[in-house]
This record gives sequence, structure tokens and C-alpha cells, in this order.
Amino acid sequence: MVAYQDFVALSRSGDSEARGQAAHLAAQAYLRHSGPADEHAALYAALIGFLDDPSVRVRGALAYGLLHAIEAPRPILLALLQDSVVIARAVAQYSPALIDADLIGLIRKTDLVMLGAVALREQISARVAEALIARDERSVTLKLLMRAEVPVPVALLSTLASEQGIGDAEIRGALLDRADLPASARLLLVEAAVSALRNTRIVKGAVAAPRLERLFRDAMDTALTAIGETEAQADATPFVTELVAGERLSARVMLHAVVNGQVLFFADCLATLAETPREKVFTLLEAGSRPALNALLARCGLNPAVRNLVARLIFHARAADLADDVTARHFVVTALTEELIVEHDGVIPPDLEDAFAYLSEQNVVLARRAARGVMSAFAEDFAGDRAMPVLPPPLDERLALPAA
Repeated sequence: MVAYQDFVALSRSGDSEARGQAAHLAAQAYLRHSGPADEHAALYAALIGFLDDPSVRVRGALAYGLLHAIEAPRPILLALLQDSVVIARAVAQYSPALIDADLIGLIRKTDLVMLGAVALREQISARVAEALIARDERSVTLKLLMRAEVPVPVALLSTLASEQGIGDAEIRGALLDRADLPASARLLLVEAAVSALRNTRIVKGAVAAPRLERLFRDAMDTALTAIGETEAQADATPFVTELVAGERLSARVMLHAVVNGQVLFFADCLATLAETPREKVFTLLEAGSRPALNALLARCGLNPAVRNLVARLIFHARAADLADDVTARHFVVTALTEELIVEHDGVIPPDLEDAFAYLSEQNVVLARRAARGVMSAFAEDFAGDRAMPVLPPPLDERLALPAA
């Protein structure tokens, strides 16, 4: 306990350390006060008096005493926000007593150091985040975007994606890490990332151009359908509507969705194109007859050859777990490809050339994935002493590949 006379003596001391002790004591006493109103008023007046102390140490002790208290008097905190940088920055970053209006007023006129302090606050509202981003300071924007718990308006995220994310890899990565990024903006940023990789010298030099193009095309198909599946799970149909409006929804994309078991996205695509309720589309996909499926696909605008192909793929998919089983995907694509070759005597009609090319590409991709680890697993599990078959020595000299 410190008597009031002793407190007054400390506050009038010529030693700044003693006055700092008095400022801190006054702050703590004010926050914990439970006595008469006149006593509380006197403590408040003492706090205001310390604002005029010439020593930064004293004003800093005052700020430190009030820093983490939500009951701290706002007028004093607002005065401390105009103090030296070390004090103002601490108040801006840590004081829970400051409200959004205080922070937004500060943000509009302060410097980069203070903006960074506000961006590090434990709790930041969407309004404050929007005001910070509106200052157009890259380091502050990046700091905010990297904090997934900070709410940022959806429209602002889309604007940042189109204006900054396309050309700035760090901003793009921070945006892509956010779960609240709109699907259309996410797709835009994935396209920007693919474009950046395509133009990277080390990538272009490591992979042959045709194969690189196939890899990127498959990656974009996978990204688009994965985003669509996530949106469909959240019952967010506008993404498919945007794809249709932008003419981004091709037969290839829908085939990719079915092959990879992304049924919800595929159903959303059909429901949007055919202007049919999604529940009805689900029923047809699960148990609809061939004529019913063909009627649905016709309403989607698919030509007869593609309708027939998609219907076959749906029937194959009903009997396989395409979402999680790579081997099942490979089997279905192989079976469908062979059916087309046999049916058309090896001459694929022009209407099916693009779809057939896609299936052939997927056949190779899925075969590679399905084959990984098969031989090593077989070798570890086989119990007998069995050697690999060896061809007999050749009777004549055979053509051999030249050494690499």
C-alpha cells in the first residue's frame, strides 16, 4: 500500500524513475478502483497529469499500466497514440480499449510503422482490415492476408486477387492460403501461378514443351474441378454459373470431374446447364436409365457422340470408387477407351476426338499413379523364392536402342 501523500511525493520527484513508478501505480489503482467516486476522479486527474510529463519513461510507464486493460480510459489512450513512436506503437498494437472508429481514424493519417502495429493487433474487424488494405502498403496488406483469422470482405479479396495477386507471388500465396477466398478469384490465381511456372526458365528447361503443356493442362483441369467440388460441398452454386457465363465449362472439364470422382461439381454443372434442380440430377446420376441420362445431357447442349460417351462413363462410375481409388479410375478410363476403339474400328469420329484425346492423356497419367509402389509391394509380400522370368538368348542379332 502507498499512502496518497507518498504518491504525491513520488509524482513530484525530480527523478523520472520515481515519477514513472507513480504513473504506473496510478494506472493500476484507477483500473482496480472500487471506492468512492471522488477518489476515482482524483486518480483519473492524476493520469491526465502524467500525459504532460516531459519524460518518455514516465509516459511509457503510464501507457504500460493501461496497455492491456479494456477499462482503460479512451481519452488518455488517444493522447498516448499521439505520443512518441515507441509509446504510440504499443498502444495501437495492444490496447483492447480502442474501438474501430479510433483505429480507422488513426489508419487514415498515420505512417507505415503505426499501420504495421495496428495490423498486429490480436483482434481486427473487417472494417479495420479494409481500412488498412485501402492504404495500399504492400507489407501491411501481406501481413493481414497471412492472418487467416482476420476477416476480409469477399469483394476486397477478389479485387486484391485481380489487381495484385496475379503479378505478386507472395500476395498470391497468401490469398490462396485463405479459406474465405472466392472460388472465381482462386481459379484466377491458380491460372496466374500456372502461367508463372510456364514462363520460369528452370521449368521450361527441365521438361519438354509438349509434355509440359499436358502437365499444365491437366493441373488446371484438376484445380478447376477441385475448386468446383469444394464449392458444391458448401452449396455455393454461383461458381458454376460464373463458369458457364465465362464459357469455361467444357466437356473436357466435366469428364475430368467424373473421372476424379467429383460428383457434386459434375451434378452442379449438369443442373446449371440443363436448368434442372440438382436433386433431380442426383437421382438420374445414381439410378437413371440410359434414355433419361441422354435426355438430361441433351438439355445440357452436348452433341450425341459426347452424350453417349458421358453416359457410358456415368454407368462405369456407378460401380467404382473414383473419388479415392486411383486404380479404379485407371480401369474405368481404360475400359471406356477400348470400347470406343472397338466400336469405331479404330477410327474415332471428329466429334469425339477431343474427348478421346483427354481420355488417352488420363490413361497415361492414371497408369503412372496406379503403378507406383506395386512392384516393391509385390516383392515384399511374396513369400516364395521366385525369380523374374528371363528371356532365352536371342538366335539372331536384334535391333537395340543406342546408349543414352
